[in-house]
Amino acid sequence: MRTVIQRVSRASVSVDGALVAAIDQGILVLIGIGHDDQEADALALAHKIAHLRIFADAAGRFDRSLLEHGGAALVVSQFTLYGDTRRGRRPGFSDAAAPDRAAPLVDAFAAALRASGVPAVQGIFGAHMEVSLCNDGPVTLILESPLRTAAGR
Repeated sequence: MRTVIQRVSRASVSVDGALVAAIDQGILVLIGIGHDDQEADALALAHKIAHLRIFADAAGRFDRSLLEHGGAALVVSQFTLYGDTRRGRRPGFSDAAAPDRAAPLVDAFAAALRASGVPAVQGIFGAHMEVSLCNDGPVTLILESPLRTAAGR
């Protein structure tokens, strides 16, 4: 599972010109599901992201989590996070899970964020989405599962 997390002052998703989901301050989570990903990966990553200290405290340091800050999450499925560009000029997506396997894991991830206390809304899986955001900072991080320590274990 791969995620790109962007701290935002606002973000929204539209499909066919209609607003599907929107948040004010919080995070935009682009999430890609790989072949070997399991529900346990979704739960662990959601817990990590909900508690990740990427919001400023009174001194301006990254010392507050999304839960402490009180923001929301906009979750957008994005299989292109598994794009392989090592050969040729067209990305290959064979490392991305099939839609019937990926969709329930994206839903499980969003549900786990909500269970942690984060208001979470989602784009529409498989739709051609227009994502708008105002990146706050900018702060952008990449997290993958399985979660690894700094030593790579």
